[in-house]
Amino acid sequence: MSEPDRIIRLKTVLARTGLSRSTIYRKIAEGTFPAQFKISLNGAGWRESDINRWVADPVSWRKERQF
Repeated sequence: MSEPDRIIRLKTVLARTGLSRSTIYRKIAEGTFPAQFKISLNGAGWRESDINRWVADPVSWRKERQF
């Protein structure tokens, strides 16, 4: 049985990717970086697996199509 996917916050995403905050949000708008999702009224986070996939291959990462 696999472990559940952790939710990580912006500070951790910045540290893992080496990108700036503005670059992350620009890339989200372009569709070349995983988008965050709301986890509370004033908070958002990313799935750790999405960030790990992006770090492993940032050039070819694309948002998975949902049918």
